Amino acid sequence: MNMLYKRIFPPYRSGRVGLLMRCMLTVLFLGWAPVAACAQNLIVFAAASLKDALDQTVQSYERNTGNKVAVSYAASSVLAKQIENGAPAALFISADMDWMDYLAERKLINPASRINLLKNSLVLIVPANSTIQVKIAPNFPLAELLGGGRLVMAHPEHVPAGKYGRAALQTLGVWDSVKNRIAPAENVRAALVLVSRGEAPLGIVYRTDALADSNVRIVAEFPANTHPPIIYLAALTASSAHPEAANLLAYLGSAAGRAIFQKYGFQN
Repeated sequence: MNMLYKRIFPPYRSGRVGLLMRCMLTVLFLGWAPVAACAQNLIVFAAASLKDALDQTVQSYERNTGNKVAVSYAASSVLAKQIENGAPAALFISADMDWMDYLAERKLINPASRINLLKNSLVLIVPANSTIQVKIAPNFPLAELLGGGRLVMAHPEHVPAGKYGRAALQTLGVWDSVKNRIAPAENVRAALVLVSRGEAPLGIVYRTDALADSNVRIVAEFPANTHPPIIYLAALTASSAHPEAANLLAYLGSAAGRAIFQKYGFQN
């Protein structure tokens, strides 16, 4: 099986194969029994937009404590569904309240541990070499700016960044003009990549995502009053028995942890 791990999954950070991938593959091949063993590893499920900042925060935590952490990044909707289906995550960080509430309603998180961790903002981006300029205002000419291309955004039906983006465009009165020209991505980082590669003329992502990629340029920021507040929430899962999970959550919310997130553009 170890050879199969190596063939299917690339090494995790610092050359070790990801704890999460080992667990998932073991569960896949051997059934339910190894789930308890997997739960002994500190596994975090986190919104894709947190990747750069959370990777560094986790590395800092690992250096300070000697504990090892495995992080799985995806759309909050995907991660919440995986937790619902029994994935052995000890900690969940969602990019919106809806998916945290989804798990809370099913008693799959520890409600006493739930915190509002971070804030973000929403921006319109173009490839770095694009000459597009625009001011975001009611009825701004978004459809015209697309030309023959499409607007890339995380899926507006279920991915937080996409839901925020749709809300903003609806508030501004331009959703109907572009709703049939949306290229929905599985998560906000996937949307970022499409604009970064020049495969789409415009995209909607979080400000922190845009700051992480020099191949895109922020055209304008969506006014905060055009969409619900972008709040990242964190909570321990109800099934978590890992003794260090609460300590990691506390570290993420500490002054040291928040300082790292701020460096990547997140707001406290």
